[in-house]
Amino acid sequence: MTFRLASVTLPEQGQVDIDVDGRLVAAITPAGTTPYIGDSFNLHGHVVSSSFAEPHAHLDKAFLADRIQNPTGDLLGAIQGLEAVRDTITFDDIVNRAVTAAQLMSRNGVTSIRTHADTTIDAGLTSVLALLEAKRLCSSFIEIQVAMLLGWPVTGIQGAESRALARDAIDAGVDVVGGCPHLDPNPHEAVEYFLQLALDNTLPLDLHADENLRETSDDLEYLADLMLAGSIRHQASASHCVSLSVQGESVIQRTAEKVAQAGITVTALPHTNLYLQGRGITSSVPRAITPVNALRRAGVVVAAGADNVQDPFNLMGRADPLETASLMVMAAHQSPQDALNMVTSAATQVVHGRASHVRVGDVANLVAIPASNVREAIAMGPPDRFVVYGGVVISDQKRNIK
Repeated sequence: MTFRLASVTLPEQGQVDIDVDGRLVAAITPAGTTPYIGDSFNLHGHVVSSSFAEPHAHLDKAFLADRIQNPTGDLLGAIQGLEAVRDTITFDDIVNRAVTAAQLMSRNGVTSIRTHADTTIDAGLTSVLALLEAKRLCSSFIEIQVAMLLGWPVTGIQGAESRALARDAIDAGVDVVGGCPHLDPNPHEAVEYFLQLALDNTLPLDLHADENLRETSDDLEYLADLMLAGSIRHQASASHCVSLSVQGESVIQRTAEKVAQAGITVTALPHTNLYLQGRGITSSVPRAITPVNALRRAGVVVAAGADNVQDPFNLMGRADPLETASLMVMAAHQSPQDALNMVTSAATQVVHGRASHVRVGDVANLVAIPASNVREAIAMGPPDRFVVYGGVVISDQKRNIK
């Protein structure tokens, strides 16, 4: 497609016209200063940015909140509730809910998603195969990466069956290696296993790391130590990293510096961590959000994601990165522009290994939001967003896969 987005507001540049030719941004000029022959969409000052990326989703669990009870309100309660009804969650059920979530995310301006797929002894590859099918069905309007979320344990004799299942998931076509070392009896050995599995199969690594408030939990630092000791440069991300928030300042700084040196990206997940963590604590209740400012000061790329959408791990959620950005402003003390960057350029770096920008020559993945500035866009979260994916204007007609 060839077209112009006329009179859009590009932060720090003011109102501009953006010309798209094929898949790429062909020109960015001050609004109204250059003639254009062809299709032109006058967006009347809408704020424009690179499109949103969702760096951490669980599409196989989306919209299960009314079907599953979380008896304790915390992480293990959500897991317990899910496993109690696991046999009612079918392949078609997962595909349908995942596609619905992807369509909603696309309407909100998301053009790429990394979703984790439960890969457990009880569930087998059902979630993996269902999400790979959802990926295929949605490929015309959104890109989906499927990460295995391997069950535990993965270490020792007891982990042999899970390790075999991981190989099956890779053979099935997962895009990313992932798991939860903090839930394994031997977290350090689990981190070693996941890193080696990713290296052996030339796949990105994305760990659920330190999803707890224990000061002894150090998945993130240990992953950085392994990569630095082995001079390993590999696309690796750690999500949650909650326990880092309860460490002393010296430990936080030490860990942040190692993570930056190792090139590990970190994904903060405010919705789910605010919801699940800190239950039963009545004084100085922790926010349970990883120390974003300390990580960023050290040079770590920090993204933000929604994690769960209306399921027992998070009863709320609108599948909207602007909701995530709003939480990062309020609960993680980020500026509106920094929060927007965390759900656009930084999130894209987590998913694709490179940041996104609105620049001439870059792929035209764009979202225009009916607001006069970034703060207003995040605060209001307005609908009717104009979405461009790979140089194609995405309408509801394109999202209709039936």
